[in-house]
Amino acid sequence: MSAPISTKLDHCVAKVEEHLANTDETTANPVLVMLTGLPGTGKSNVARQLAEVLPFAIVESDQVRKILFPQCEYTGEESRWVHRTCHALMDKLLMRGVRVIYDATNLHERHRELVYRLADGRGVKLIVVKVVSPEAVASQRLRDRQGDVKDDDDVSDADVKVYRRMSRSVDPIRRNHVVVDTSRDLRPAITKLLRLMRS
Repeated sequence: MSAPISTKLDHCVAKVEEHLANTDETTANPVLVMLTGLPGTGKSNVARQLAEVLPFAIVESDQVRKILFPQCEYTGEESRWVHRTCHALMDKLLMRGVRVIYDATNLHERHRELVYRLADGRGVKLIVVKVVSPEAVASQRLRDRQGDVKDDDDVSDADVKVYRRMSRSVDPIRRNHVVVDTSRDLRPAITKLLRLMRS
């Protein structure tokens, strides 16, 4: 049973890796940035701005889902494969010395703990970033996604109903983390994150 699952996982990882930028940009001291936050708070914008300053491979769960499951159904089994693929891909990239940003909601501590263990196991610096914005701002962004204002780089299907459902079950983050409010100028936050990576 394990051999076919391992083969399938390797295939999924290779398929997603083809779509990533900066996978050949390596360093002796890679870092893993884990973003966490509700839909519409601006996680992907933070990821893109960081990657504009320093080469990062961005492993975005929404993109991974669309690559693996072009007709998304958001079933439990589908989500398990998405996150299993994300974790295996991040592990592979970090082992090669690639800087990685993990862009997913990561709202539950049991899911974050898998990422903590991954970073600890590879001996890489982990920076946890809680991305927030006022509910009114996030809701407007989510409404824009459903209309004509959709960002071409935005592959999420989450809407306001998903935001409200998810907001009812967010676990506290048990590790040190940085809070970034995307309704404000992001430049100071990006500078702070880069300083943390280099310290």
